[in-house]
Amino acid sequence: MEIKRIGVVGAGQMGNGIAHVLAVAGYEVLLNDISDDALTKALALVDKNLNRQVSKGSISDDDKASALARIDTTMKLSDLGATDLVIEAATERETVKTAIFEDLVPHLQPHTILTSNTSSISITRLASRTDRPERFMGFHFMNPVPVMKLVELIRGIATDEPTYNACLGVVERLGKTAASAEDFPAFIVNRILVPMINEAVYTLYEGVGSVRSIDESLKLGANHPMGPLELADFIGLDICLAIMNVLHDGLADTKYRPCPLLVKYVEAGWLGRKAGRGFYDYRGDEPVPTR
Repeated sequence: MEIKRIGVVGAGQMGNGIAHVLAVAGYEVLLNDISDDALTKALALVDKNLNRQVSKGSISDDDKASALARIDTTMKLSDLGATDLVIEAATERETVKTAIFEDLVPHLQPHTILTSNTSSISITRLASRTDRPERFMGFHFMNPVPVMKLVELIRGIATDEPTYNACLGVVERLGKTAASAEDFPAFIVNRILVPMINEAVYTLYEGVGSVRSIDESLKLGANHPMGPLELADFIGLDICLAIMNVLHDGLADTKYRPCPLLVKYVEAGWLGRKAGRGFYDYRGDEPVPTR
């Protein structure tokens, strides 16, 4: 099937980035959120990020204008029923995602493909709450979406081949690379990445190193572009904890036990950059370690 119009649910950090790259690639995009303010901010951020691409020479002013013209917004979830593909990019909570799909299903066209940008939740389980598990899969973009080249495509147990091929075609048109993953907790990237972050938090918790020494060690000793605690703050500590809980619950292995210090930071509301504090305090001119 040919995909022309794509709906994106959620205008937050991931949703606005997904809308951005889809519009630049020539797709008609309908961006949905429950907040009109969120939609306004999303369009402003897309405009800002497109300007950055223009200044770098990667797109022209005409390309920017055409991309913005392809993005429409709506607060009515039912409006997405007319699209060929829906990418859900709402909060990383299964109850929220299943409620969205249940509300959306009655309005969909028979051929519409449903996907989730979830970073860890079972695709098979999400698909089972819809009327089209064979036309449902995981479509996991990396953050920040306009910059990162990888997209994980995750088949649920019922996902059929035409659905996979249609989504693969979208990834290729975006100029990104697809990694096929099976539907096991946290898939590929987060199955490897987030336990490393959790281990870095344990290293801090046990007093082996400070925030700064742990991050500097991985940047300079392992050639990582960002230290693991700095990266945790960028991702969001609540998201890191949610992924560790999915791994721990889904695989029943104690090596995935979330570090108590990570739990404590989330309980305090110190969720990283988006909250102004995490393993670093971002409220001043320069980030300062909080431990």
